[in-house]
Amino acid sequence: MNIPANVTELPAGAGNESGSGLPPGAFQLPNDARLKRYVAAGPPEGTGKHRYIFAVLALAAEKFEIDPEATPALLMFNLFNGTLGRALLEGWYER
Repeated sequence: MNIPANVTELPAGAGNESGSGLPPGAFQLPNDARLKRYVAAGPPEGTGKHRYIFAVLALAAEKFEIDPEATPALLMFNLFNGTLGRALLEGWYER
């Protein structure tokens, strides 16, 4: 959350539990597993290809206020009317 528009890259590990690689003022919400870190793709073996979609949103507000413990669903609900644009990256992974 709240990564400035002039940031064009993040260092490896920026999504660790402490968020130590994030720019000042930026933070990450817990994911659906309630972990404050990126959890990579991990489909069960032999279940075929799984689709993963990564989204980046441009917000109308420079800073977005939300409880740091909010769920991803609550975040997206609150962003519904405040999003200027969105980019999606789709990937597939299989084991």
